Amino acid sequence: MYSKKNIKHYWLMMAPGYIWLTLFSIVPMFGIVMAFQDFNPALGIFKSPWIGLENFSYMFSMDDITQVFINTIVIAVGKLIGNLIIPLIFAIMLHGLTIKKLVRPIQTLVYLPYFLSWVILGSIVLNIFGVDGPINSLLGVFGIEPIVFFGREDMFRPLVIGSDIWKGFGYNAVIYLAALTSIDPSLHEAAAIDGASRFKRLIHITLPGIKTTVILLAILSLGNVLNAGFDQIYNLYNPLVYSTGDIIDTWVYRAGLVELQFSLATAVGLLKSVVSFVLIVTSYALADKFTGYKIF
Repeated sequence: MYSKKNIKHYWLMMAPGYIWLTLFSIVPMFGIVMAFQDFNPALGIFKSPWIGLENFSYMFSMDDITQVFINTIVIAVGKLIGNLIIPLIFAIMLHGLTIKKLVRPIQTLVYLPYFLSWVILGSIVLNIFGVDGPINSLLGVFGIEPIVFFGREDMFRPLVIGSDIWKGFGYNAVIYLAALTSIDPSLHEAAAIDGASRFKRLIHITLPGIKTTVILLAILSLGNVLNAGFDQIYNLYNPLVYSTGDIIDTWVYRAGLVELQFSLATAVGLLKSVVSFVLIVTSYALADKFTGYKIF
């Protein structure tokens, strides 16, 4: 049983977290009132005129806002699928590697990009696919003219999705490897004695053994389907690819801080937050129903 003295220590330990949460997550939420105002920085939040839902009506009448939502969903869903399938295949291959001494170095090597910020990783990707980069140098060997990869609308989304998978698949593979180690090795040994091939053991033992983990990760990813990655897009895109690469977060950034349309940018951001909240609640309900996963 906990004494009051010990409980005070716990509250003291949690205080920095509560302070950070209050200052940077709860207090800024009062700024959402700008979505219902014609905000004027000279007048401030308290004196700016109220205009009700006019910002939302104007938002839905804009031509480019539909394309921004489409870009966000396409890029986010592409990342979601890629980050589920590629790490799963890699983890199964790494788990089945016969030379066990190579497992840890390979795992560490693919894990490294996860620790790099998109400022650094974006520069690396831009240099690799640059006009003078190694990819164009390789294409030049076959007589192909240099390609401006990040200046082409049709290539921007695949490059963004691919680079995001490259950054995170080492981390995601660790989760799958942990699930794979929970499978009883005697099942594989018994199946091998009965003459089951590696492919049949994969279908009947490995995949059913990690099915719950895959479903759980897929369901929890649904809550972030509108978070297509501001840091990554901001460091990789340019005006040439706005039509296919501009997402909600980058659009809000440009509208709010570059074009100074504070109220309109707040309205778009508020709509995104409401939709994301509904998706998170839905995904946790599905996770509870199909896998028994609960936080509260």
